[in-house]
Amino acid sequence: MRKIIHVDMDAFYVSVEIRDKPELAGHPVAVGGKTANRGVLTTCNYIAREFGVRSAMPAAIALRKCPKLIIVPGRMKVYQEISQQIRAIFARYTALIEPLSLDEAYLDVTDCEHFKGSATLIAQDIRRSIYEELGLTASAGIAPIKFVAKVASDMNKPNGQYVVTPSQIDEFIEALPLNKIPGVGKVTFEKLQQLGLQTGADIRALPESELVEKFGKFGRSLWQKCQGNDYRQVETSRVRKSVGVERTFSEDKTTEQELADYLTQRLVPEVKERAQKYLVKRGIDKIGVKVKFQDFQQTTKEAKFDQIDEDLLLRLLHEALERGQGKRVRLLGVQIGLKDEQEEFPQMSFKW
Repeated sequence: MRKIIHVDMDAFYVSVEIRDKPELAGHPVAVGGKTANRGVLTTCNYIAREFGVRSAMPAAIALRKCPKLIIVPGRMKVYQEISQQIRAIFARYTALIEPLSLDEAYLDVTDCEHFKGSATLIAQDIRRSIYEELGLTASAGIAPIKFVAKVASDMNKPNGQYVVTPSQIDEFIEALPLNKIPGVGKVTFEKLQQLGLQTGADIRALPESELVEKFGKFGRSLWQKCQGNDYRQVETSRVRKSVGVERTFSEDKTTEQELADYLTQRLVPEVKERAQKYLVKRGIDKIGVKVKFQDFQQTTKEAKFDQIDEDLLLRLLHEALERGQGKRVRLLGVQIGLKDEQEEFPQMSFKW
């Protein structure tokens, strides 16, 4: 049985800011922007969360919820440097590290000899090292499968950890609210609730075919997870699935022509440049347009296509705007999906 640790830094960006500016300690603090009320929060500390402030919340709304909220600008270069220092701490324990972002990663410590192989003690020591060397706290989840480790890392936040042993997996999943499972968002959870499905136990009681019929590939993945069947390995190299660019406008755009011009003149050239290095070995699987409206509702229109075609993108833009029914647009994006990297030689199949 594997031993997997999911380490998740606590309010990473804002914790770095408070560490470097001790006068911020004890106050509600967020990282983000508030220029002309256009900013969106990247993250906030736990004091701010008590007022209902959340990551990705517009700064104007956050300030209404918490008038004393202190918003500081982000310093991405600093966060990247600290992330590398955290990664170096992980590497003392295992080479099997799968970063998910700057502030979280999976570690497979199955073969780690520290603390006689105790994943619980290894996680404690990792968190201790991060705090003593970097002045930051982290939380951890420990389990034999990935998605349970990720869920567990959120159980005792901040600055805590939670262990799910192999014998506890079934009980843990059965009691787990479905909206705690990675990939189950607000809309999907509402659909599951409408079907009377609230916990992992409810999913386990259904035949897989019923979930697949209602939710397709996602239904199969959800059913498998709730059975405790998560066979994914900790991947030390992650394959990029897509390339995209998007921009938030300083003032909302009101006409389709404005948006079409911006898409063709600014976004398409940039996405072509970004995608160039990936297209040497991989082709394009699909292209799409992302639109966020003035009320922060967003929509994406995609189509299967093997090249970056401006006419198709403009048609997708038109269809996306129709969903907004005349609402102004605050953000526009273009994205391309990449095909899987082709093998140099085709695989041979054998019949036994």
